[in-house]
Amino acid sequence: MWPVLSLNRPLLWVSLAAVSASVWLPDVGLRVAAVLIAATGLWDAWRQVRLERLRSRLGQEALTMTEEGVIVTDADNRILVVNPAFTQITGYEQAEVKGLNVASLAAPRHDSAFFERYWQTLHSTGRWEGEIWNRRKQGDEYPEWLKVRAVSDDRGRVRHYVCLFSDISLRKARERDLRRIGFEDPLTGLPNRRRLHDLLTSRLRHLQAGESLDMAMIDIDAFKEINDGLGVEIGDRLLARVGERLARQVAGGVVGRLGGDEYMVIRTTTFDDHEQWVAGLQSHLGEPFELDGNTLRLGLTVGSCRAPEDGRESSVLFQRLESALYAAKRHGRNHCLRFKPALDVQEGPRLALVNELRNALASGGQLELHYQPQYRLADDGLAGLEALLRWRHPRDGMVSPGEFIPLAERHGLMAALGNWVIDHALAQLAHWRRLGMPEVPVWINISAMQLFQGDLESALAAGLARHKVPARLLGLELTESVLLDERAGDVAPRLEALRERGHPVAIDDFGTGYSSLGYLKHLPLDKLKLDRAFIRALPDDRADTAIVDAVLAMARGLALEVVAEGVETRAQRDFLRSVGCELVQGFFYDRPLSVDALETRWRERASAEASEVAASAESMA
Repeated sequence: MWPVLSLNRPLLWVSLAAVSASVWLPDVGLRVAAVLIAATGLWDAWRQVRLERLRSRLGQEALTMTEEGVIVTDADNRILVVNPAFTQITGYEQAEVKGLNVASLAAPRHDSAFFERYWQTLHSTGRWEGEIWNRRKQGDEYPEWLKVRAVSDDRGRVRHYVCLFSDISLRKARERDLRRIGFEDPLTGLPNRRRLHDLLTSRLRHLQAGESLDMAMIDIDAFKEINDGLGVEIGDRLLARVGERLARQVAGGVVGRLGGDEYMVIRTTTFDDHEQWVAGLQSHLGEPFELDGNTLRLGLTVGSCRAPEDGRESSVLFQRLESALYAAKRHGRNHCLRFKPALDVQEGPRLALVNELRNALASGGQLELHYQPQYRLADDGLAGLEALLRWRHPRDGMVSPGEFIPLAERHGLMAALGNWVIDHALAQLAHWRRLGMPEVPVWINISAMQLFQGDLESALAAGLARHKVPARLLGLELTESVLLDERAGDVAPRLEALRERGHPVAIDDFGTGYSSLGYLKHLPLDKLKLDRAFIRALPDDRADTAIVDAVLAMARGLALEVVAEGVETRAQRDFLRSVGCELVQGFFYDRPLSVDALETRWRERASAEASEVAASAESMA
């Protein structure tokens, strides 16, 4: 195609030659032909002018519609044209800024070295992109993401610069909120567990000669009874008041909330008064709290230790604080206990297992996922898979989840285990999709620690992006105890956001927790898993049959699917089918299967189905 409005157009030159020749041509017919050629050339030139006008108008419309600000400058960086989005973002009209140097709009946050690098990059590559701070007409400063491109003529000389920018204030605010959520307890505003690790590490690093660190882990006794008796709102206010009182008592120190009703206090000191300091904390918190006419005196259990005597590393000191706190709880509530080496001896075998679990997480080779199928009762077709974590210890063989999961929860390993499960379940799903295996959702269990520590959403998003698996194929199962764990906060908005991404959500062990019906009204759910405790005695136990009937009726009213767990007999299966249960899971159909066993099962079933189709085709022939 010829360039628009280019003089390098043969028809134009031919028409001009025809105009000149028409004067000298002797024959009338030739003159008429020359005039027609000239008219055709003029029509072509007019058509090109109209096309150029149309292009210009479309370009103006595009600039008007875009939500990003546009600035066009001359070679000296003086503003020639801006679009309406520029005015909306900065507050300046075009007449106010026309002829100004763009640099006059910049906020005084960047030094000369920044602009030297900016121009050096722009001159050498012809473009620049990055974050820069500018100032609005009202005077407030804001961050923007700026893209600049140099426009050169045919000789390579820069004639204009085109700048495209967007206001990223909201994005920066969200980033600050995410950082705050990651390091701050949302209820009290105190540092959370992750931030406390960082602060403790920093204080240990800057410890000077003659200084020590006193640390205490404080647990409020019988806090659940306060919540049950006075309500969650008063319980939350009490937790905030405890944090405030601790912060006043330990001025200059660090106070944080580990989650639930547990707090941690750190102070740097040159005094050898550890026991008196802990007793003072307990006494100060033992003073009554006045809340809505209720006078509350708290019982407190405290585990404490001191650095560097009891350790020089943050992780070791956290572990020893927890050992001291749990030992104090075993001695009876409202008790203080400082860490001592004998506690390590008592906890030796369990601590060894914790260290081996850490090694298993680091290597990844000992952990594996087994999958228990879920079936539709209507046609016995595969409806889903529950991923179950297994630990194949190199010396002890299979370690029971009932043994290592509580240890992981106690020693802060549940988030790492949960992330491992997410990544490996998604990797397995991606592998099965490549093999053409049946595409059914895989359900994983979510712990309170994953919700509490705030990494669940980012781990899911990163895993889905890495393995290119749709979110609808990864279901999330939460127990009622997780939903009621104060450390996780209000989980309903987070579950709603996960469902909007595409993840189905289920309640596991339904009926064994608290306030089940109240939670069902407010939580965004897709499925209930009826606990095996109500299935075991079916169909003979009248109470269990009544409970199952009631749950199924309620689920139908709420548009929820029900999975019956622990189906082990034909009689249980037949009863559930007769009362309208849709999905089942249990040993009657399958035990949890390794990946190899599950893939073998699928291949055998596919081969059997192919044989049946072939036999049917032969019989019809």
